[in-house]
Amino acid sequence: MKVIFRVPILLLSIFGGYALAQKKNVGYADQRMLKTIDSSVKHSANQYRFLKSITPVDRFPKTYEKESSITSTARNWTSGFYPGTLAYLYEYTKDQQLLDEAESKLRFLKSQKDNTDTHDLGFMMYCSFGNVYRITKKEEYKDVLIQSAKSLAGRYNSKVGSIQSWNRIKALDGSEYWDFPVIIDNMMNLELLFFASKITGDQSFKNIAAKHAETAMKNHVRPDYSSYHVVTYNPETGMVNSRKTYQGFADNSTWARGQGWGIYGFTMVYRETGDKRFLKTAQGMADFFLNHKNLPEDKIPYWDFNAGQTGFPSSWNYDTAKYPVIPRDASAGALVASALIELSGYTNREKGKQYLKAAEMMIKSLSSPAYTAPANKNGGFLLMHSVGNLTKDREVDVPLSYADYYYAEALLRYKTLLK
Repeated sequence: MKVIFRVPILLLSIFGGYALAQKKNVGYADQRMLKTIDSSVKHSANQYRFLKSITPVDRFPKTYEKESSITSTARNWTSGFYPGTLAYLYEYTKDQQLLDEAESKLRFLKSQKDNTDTHDLGFMMYCSFGNVYRITKKEEYKDVLIQSAKSLAGRYNSKVGSIQSWNRIKALDGSEYWDFPVIIDNMMNLELLFFASKITGDQSFKNIAAKHAETAMKNHVRPDYSSYHVVTYNPETGMVNSRKTYQGFADNSTWARGQGWGIYGFTMVYRETGDKRFLKTAQGMADFFLNHKNLPEDKIPYWDFNAGQTGFPSSWNYDTAKYPVIPRDASAGALVASALIELSGYTNREKGKQYLKAAEMMIKSLSSPAYTAPANKNGGFLLMHSVGNLTKDREVDVPLSYADYYYAEALLRYKTLLK
């Protein structure tokens, strides 16, 4: 049995009424997915109740390695994902203890609204405060989001046309310093600026976000719609100095999660601007991802599409002895699944069905025992087998808070189609 959905209904449900009006493309959601979705949601809520029970009051779950839970302070870039996931699970279950836990974490996150040393305020503040504000409509949360957007906008350089990602940092191979690095991940933080523009009426937030996306489209995306991880700029002239990687296999390879950030980010920017250049870029990047010869049958990608291949000048020494089996990255799979569900509503019928089918496969794969952790295992996290930063030998084949976040979001987005 198939159920027809209309895109505006999907977007208004998920994005709190701020979605851009779209033409009424029609796609298809499979009612048979309902059993998978409901079972996964029930398990996820139980797992996060367990995670709540073992998480210190003032800490944020990050990962679980060597039988030990690893948490962070509010200042870590991943801090917003745990409360954001709790908010999503509350929407499914209406279990007040999940929302209460999310709001309790916001007390510690609130201080980050004035943090001007990071581009990750979208991850930190919009994934957390944004989702809880959407549910509760508490004015205090709106105020935090607006101030967070101001802090993020302060990292914008008009000569470059981008928000600076990291502060001055040494290149992966140690050969040089990058004065103004911008990473593809930064596309995800733009949603905070679009929100602030809508809620305040200040168009400068939207203008910064749109210009950053335009610059990324020009300099991060290759002609075949694969992507560079890092683009470094001269902050005085705005000229590109180099195109590099910090978390991928090589400078000219395609880091799977980076490709996912691009698919999701350009889809979101199209939603917020209506500029079809961004839609074309999102589709091109999605097609590259889905049609790549190295994408496994279950559609959960390897950590990098080119990992282990020859002919790719590398920025680092990939240890094939230590990693003879190229790790999968469930976080990239969850991220892309969520993005494809939204993207499916903006395309023609044939392409939309293709994207939705791919998202279904990803959700089914992630919801299987191959990736979903058993109850009260995996440190309380939902998914296994993600990769944080293999080039630094950090968080390899472990659970990650952002994998859980985008998995829960994908479940919510797909279930919305079935209503």
